[in-house]
Amino acid sequence: MTIELVIAVGAIVVLLLISSFFSGSETALTAASLPRLHQLAKQGNKRAKSVLDLYARKDRLIGAILLGNNLVNILASSLATYVLLLLFGDAGVAYATMAMTLLIVVFAEVLPKTYAIGNADRAALVVAPPVRVIVTLLAPITYTIQWFVRATVKPFGIQLGEEISIDHREEELRGAIDLHEGPDPDIRHERQMLRSILDLDDVEVEEIMVHRRNVTLIDIAEPAGAIVEQALASPYTRIPLYRDDPDNIVGVLHAKALLRELHARGGQTEDLDILMLAAKPWFIPETTTLLDQLQAFRTRREHFAIVIDEYGAVMGIVTLEDILEEIVGSIEDEHDVAVSGVRRQPNGSYVIPGTATLRDLNRELEWNLPDDNAVTLAGLILNEARRIPEPGQVFTFYGFRFEIMRRQRNQISSVRVNPPQPEESEATST
Repeated sequence: MTIELVIAVGAIVVLLLISSFFSGSETALTAASLPRLHQLAKQGNKRAKSVLDLYARKDRLIGAILLGNNLVNILASSLATYVLLLLFGDAGVAYATMAMTLLIVVFAEVLPKTYAIGNADRAALVVAPPVRVIVTLLAPITYTIQWFVRATVKPFGIQLGEEISIDHREEELRGAIDLHEGPDPDIRHERQMLRSILDLDDVEVEEIMVHRRNVTLIDIAEPAGAIVEQALASPYTRIPLYRDDPDNIVGVLHAKALLRELHARGGQTEDLDILMLAAKPWFIPETTTLLDQLQAFRTRREHFAIVIDEYGAVMGIVTLEDILEEIVGSIEDEHDVAVSGVRRQPNGSYVIPGTATLRDLNRELEWNLPDDNAVTLAGLILNEARRIPEPGQVFTFYGFRFEIMRRQRNQISSVRVNPPQPEESEATST
């Protein structure tokens, strides 16, 4: 073998190594964890900062890597064809094709990409500095190529390089949350909390408020002594006061303000002006989202708001604790009123109050009941059945079996729910 052939073979080996570098770099830089690299960059890691800079201009990054990779692959294939033509004549073309296909696929594609995908963060930090130099050097060529590509597809109405929408990024984040799994029970709770945070901007206060039927109201016209007794008997610290009509809320009495005044008076209630002690009521529309209401609570430094509908009628109340419970789950203290909840049955079914909210059921039981047109379980059944069902009636929606157990007047008070079996869920999803 002549010196010329030895140099050509050596050049082919070097070019394959360079091709392997380009392939591995592409996989590492696109598969690396951006949140983890953000943390490293905040801690002062310059290589992580380089990776983020490259990712910010992904079109230039991919263009430079593909350009460099194709250049070395084509050059390596040309040299291999030249060498094998000298050794085997015309048959060398076929030999070169087979040999270079095998070498490029194994050593310049599969091997480096397999390593890079399994060590993406570490590999990205290693290759970032040299790739950044290559991207800078090839920038004029890649820019020209991108301009030509855009000009080619523009007549067909195709827009390249569009910004990723907020909805798309949120879907990616939700997907990442769903992948957050493990045997630790805390992981399930963390997943529920993260999902709930993303839902704050989609859920309205109407869906989580305490309905007016369950709100403790006090008539301001009653004697001061009677009002004090009702306030002390109530488990709540803030109680709406109304005049003549429950829709006419005139104030919100805080138990602490009442006790402070009683202490100053030595416990005497004569001439006690309850309305003077009450705070001005804060009314909010039912369509306010939880995110907006949370921001409003922080801005006004208040914890209590009265929800009204479009006609000004009182629908219920919402508190800061209600919103926090949507994120972290139920927050109970020694003064909370005990309510009947979900009861799991030996056969795998659940006995559930009709007033249970769909969001709570979906979060606690990992169900997927739609909550677009209904807030509670009873509301979902009424919406789907299009009628008021009788006790004993059975409905099947979304793979769930709902059996009406009890009804009080026109309100569904208790439902037996049979969730779909795992086999049914898989069949439905496929």
